[in-house]
Amino acid sequence: MAADVPAGSQMLLAADTLVYDNDNQTVTAVGGVQIDYGGNRLVAQRVEYNRNTKRLVASGNVEVINSDGTKIYSQHVDITDDFADGFVNALRVETVDKAYFAAESAERMGGVLTTFHNGVYTACEPCEDQPDKAPTWRIKARKIIWNGEKKTVRFENSNFEFFGFPLAYLPAFEIADPTVKRKSGFLIPGITYESDLGIGVKVPYYFALSPTYDLTVTGSGYTKQGFLGEAEWRQRFNNGQYSLKIAGIRQVDPDEFINSDGHNVDSGPAGDPNKFRGMMGTKGQFAINSRWDFGWDVLLQTDKNFSRTYAIENFNDSVHRSSIYLTGLNGRNYFDVRAMRFEVQEETLPDDPTALAGKQPWVLPSLDYAYIPDMAVGGGQLSFNVNAQTISRDKLDTVLADPNNNASVNRVRGIEGQSGRLTAEAEWKRTFTTDGGLLLTPLLALRGDAGYLNASSGSLNAINQMASNLGVDDDMRSSLARFMATAGLEMRWPVLFSSTSTSHIFEPMAQVFVRPNEQYVGGLAVPNEDAQSFVFDATTLFERDKFSGYDRLEGGTRANVGLRYSGAYDNGWSTNALFGQSYQLDGQNSFAAPDLVNVGAESGLETETSDYVGLVGFNSPSGLSGSVSGRFDEQSFEIRRAEVKAAYSGLPISFSAKYAFIQAQPLYGFTTDRNEVTLGASAQLAENWRVFGTGTYDLEQSVLVKDGVGFAYSDSCFTYLMTFSESRDLSTREVTQNIGFNLSFRTLGDFGSTQSSLNTVQ
Repeated sequence: MAADVPAGSQMLLAADTLVYDNDNQTVTAVGGVQIDYGGNRLVAQRVEYNRNTKRLVASGNVEVINSDGTKIYSQHVDITDDFADGFVNALRVETVDKAYFAAESAERMGGVLTTFHNGVYTACEPCEDQPDKAPTWRIKARKIIWNGEKKTVRFENSNFEFFGFPLAYLPAFEIADPTVKRKSGFLIPGITYESDLGIGVKVPYYFALSPTYDLTVTGSGYTKQGFLGEAEWRQRFNNGQYSLKIAGIRQVDPDEFINSDGHNVDSGPAGDPNKFRGMMGTKGQFAINSRWDFGWDVLLQTDKNFSRTYAIENFNDSVHRSSIYLTGLNGRNYFDVRAMRFEVQEETLPDDPTALAGKQPWVLPSLDYAYIPDMAVGGGQLSFNVNAQTISRDKLDTVLADPNNNASVNRVRGIEGQSGRLTAEAEWKRTFTTDGGLLLTPLLALRGDAGYLNASSGSLNAINQMASNLGVDDDMRSSLARFMATAGLEMRWPVLFSSTSTSHIFEPMAQVFVRPNEQYVGGLAVPNEDAQSFVFDATTLFERDKFSGYDRLEGGTRANVGLRYSGAYDNGWSTNALFGQSYQLDGQNSFAAPDLVNVGAESGLETETSDYVGLVGFNSPSGLSGSVSGRFDEQSFEIRRAEVKAAYSGLPISFSAKYAFIQAQPLYGFTTDRNEVTLGASAQLAENWRVFGTGTYDLEQSVLVKDGVGFAYSDSCFTYLMTFSESRDLSTREVTQNIGFNLSFRTLGDFGSTQSSLNTVQ
């Protein structure tokens, strides 16, 4: 009944009493018997060994512990002296992975094949309070055959019981040995439902071809769209791994993708919606050495939305970034170079002017390098940064105002053609502390940029139109070079107030940065590809350069002033706050100057005196936390931007709430206010049961943007999840519904939706 014993192993025997019977050629050990043999251990009250038959008969609270950790419990065990063959009555087996067998009797043959008669199998741990209570699930079978050589467990004439109730009769089926992580065979099927695909059933088959590589083939049948085939190859090496996935379908009913306007927005390649749809995706990562990594993540597909429509795992994000990269990290030095392509998986017509997929650029390549010397320079820290990018786009991305309609949006978000930029920057700073506790940090920085642009005639015409609409110069350059030097000083004066139960730190803070004007400002001379996203709030108040990327840079003399606070209490609570404002003291305000995307327009920094920004937050030891942040008009104190968050994490209830308001920014592309509230909650109904739900409501359009509810059960051997979610298109008000469920039986596998609606239910 135990694992094979290595040749040459010696048997060690300990017992209270040994009785030798030479006439019958037996040795009997009585009282506290313990036998160790080749890594296997047998414990019993009595063991009799027959020299003629070479068998051990143990009785009385027998416990056999195999060398692999498997435990066998019985009142009577009859095995050979090499522990290879044997017979057991009324036994219970516990594997090292906490899987359990029990049977009226069992026999082991050849050291590898164990047969349980009238047996039970489960992966649920026995209940400590009620040992006789039926487990969550178990399989009762007339015969259970555990093959240690093939690493399989076969059940014959079996019944599957759930919470003690029989659910299904299974004449014969086979699973992998619970101690084995990889075994060829069918995986548990999955089921899904989508309104335009119908009901789908997925049947995967796993090929464990080698310890270093494997293959999974999946066939899926959809009631509305037909058969989808998938295959995934995975391979490991000593220094890394890679995977390759392919999938394809010939759709039965593409008309299911027609929207309320009568347009087929997600049926396949342009021109022929009945064409084959498919994809090929591959991911890999390899360590060249301890400092350098090389890898890739590449998606190729017949149309922009195939992988998302058919939920191809690992490739179904709304925006997938394909990249090939080389990364190096050594101490405080960092290097990264990569080529990138962004695939926007969206349901739009190919010729829709608002479609984003065709307007995405190729980045060939993007480079980042950071170096911080280990030694101090002038008593301070010196750092170097280099960034370079080359961009190619074959479709103009623009939204231009119609002067006849007095529209205000003018944005050329992406230029058709090629552009490149190289940026190098050095910064030095050092902190001095005065006798009064004032912290002074002088800063010096120097940056240089060189770039080129090869724009199409259509792009140049669009830039001309935008310049005309805005009444500014069109000075787009085919090449440029610019420099920026900065001298700065930061002053902080932390003051501590403390008592026996609390401590509070108030820290007045001010920064002054002196620099020349940003070059090429006041006209549309420089492409803006990586600095289009811009938010001015309390978290960016004290940034030296508040632009999000390298294509724009702050110029002129600016001061940032604020008060920072933090508090700590003996009861575990903590509080924090920050409030401040920014001032353009001299030179041209970079945020007031238009560029191709109007990134600084209505940002709160476009005036000489900025809007106020603030943040207040707290945390408690009970799991309750919250924060309020906002941007307020510098004259009227009107709210321009606000966010309120609250959360509680505990038992039996957890919840989260978020309210966000952003005032309209017509010049930046948002013509109406954005006003949204999101609520989520989870309640533990019992030890193993949980219900949860979430919802997002657009207060401006009075639309429940998305909502979802679900419930789940979880214990040591079984989990169940059921979810229902809805999402609504803000323009068409069309509703998309999703139902997901998943059952997971430990050691047996999963059944249900391969992708549930948990993306909308947290």
